Amino acid sequence: MLLLRRLAGAGRRRGTAARGLASGAPREAADAVVVGAGVVGLAVARALAMAGREVVVVEAAPSFGTGTSSRNSEVIHAGIYYPPRSLKVRTRPPPLLPLPTLAEFSAPAEPLVASLCVRGKEMLYKYCAERGVAHKQLGKLIIATGAAETGKLDMLLRNAKENGVNDLQLMEGAQAMEMEPELRCLRALLSPSTGIVDSHSFMLSLLADAENLGTTISYNTAVIGGHVGNEGLELHICESKELQNHTAGSHVTPQLVLLPKLLINSAGLSAVPVAKRFHGLDQAFVPNPYYARGCYFTLSQAKSPFSHLIYPLPEDGGMGVHVTIDLNGLVRFGPDVEWLDGGEDHVSCFLNRFDYSVNPNRCSVFYPVVRKYFPNLKDGSLEPGYSGIRPKLSGPGQPPSDFVIQGQDIHGIPGLVNLFGIESPGLTSSLAIAEHIVSRYL
Repeated sequence: MLLLRRLAGAGRRRGTAARGLASGAPREAADAVVVGAGVVGLAVARALAMAGREVVVVEAAPSFGTGTSSRNSEVIHAGIYYPPRSLKVRTRPPPLLPLPTLAEFSAPAEPLVASLCVRGKEMLYKYCAERGVAHKQLGKLIIATGAAETGKLDMLLRNAKENGVNDLQLMEGAQAMEMEPELRCLRALLSPSTGIVDSHSFMLSLLADAENLGTTISYNTAVIGGHVGNEGLELHICESKELQNHTAGSHVTPQLVLLPKLLINSAGLSAVPVAKRFHGLDQAFVPNPYYARGCYFTLSQAKSPFSHLIYPLPEDGGMGVHVTIDLNGLVRFGPDVEWLDGGEDHVSCFLNRFDYSVNPNRCSVFYPVVRKYFPNLKDGSLEPGYSGIRPKLSGPGQPPSDFVIQGQDIHGIPGLVNLFGIESPGLTSSLAIAEHIVSRYL
């Protein structure tokens, strides 16, 4: 098969082809394998290749970035909301010396020792400017529409300063509404460093960088499990089409076993299911997944009523139904939060069989929410857009979880690095996540 020949050929070109069979499947040694070709996986592959590693990326979909990476608001976040000292708000490059123990990584609700969003924002703006990736620093207004909300803006301002975000401006509603005449609010926080980016072009650029450095990308390639064997890590893979007719709980036989020295589980929505099928990994280190669908509705009128991004205060599970503007000037509202039942079987996760449909009737929920800050929104002006699924580590009513990046220092398996709960601000943080992994685990 093309898949097997390509990956086997990659191993033989590097002089790493392994001999022998396991359950009839060929076995091939590899230097570094990244599972998942979303924005974080591509950033990690690029960083590893830049560090001199021979990289193979395996992706179950027929192309890159088909999951969460392409179904989001495409916002470059400033690092305002996230708990100080959490991974989501790192402000400077990681030290090259060994870091203290990160045992708290196994408890995803706890704040961690470093942070990534502010650092990632700086790296992303610089990368886009140097590579000609379309982006725009629009700025964002976080608004309070009721008296009970105004004090929360002060809390966000203090939190942002602790995270190293020092450019926020607190203003009264009149000043904000002068900037945005269609807006209605009592107070607002202006975040001038928030922006938007063409996520597809960004991922395409990362892919080109990685491939130019010798990275092999294998699409339609599903990781179905693995374990720690006598030869180290074993990653079981097969062509995605082989999974199409498998039902939940049925056995899937690997077509190829990869033996990587370094394995980065950056599988996004299926990162937890992949880890749960990795024998030899203590499942105490694998968190329970939660999935939240968020729908977007687009504004039918051609001209945008806003020049800034408009965000209400955060809600349970998300940032609230906010206004984003894409690089073509299209206005969309969303996402909302719809918790899924969590009953997705592993094969369905591997093949991204989540329901991404947008029920047109959900607009009845959007209109009253949006009219709190955009009262001139006309009936019939919202049209179904798209939806995305967020890979969360905390459920309804629970505090937001941090990114979880765990390696041998946590779970005790040499060469294995798991990335769990990489939702927003994963796009903004992607280059910093890659920097963190290279500095810590190489």
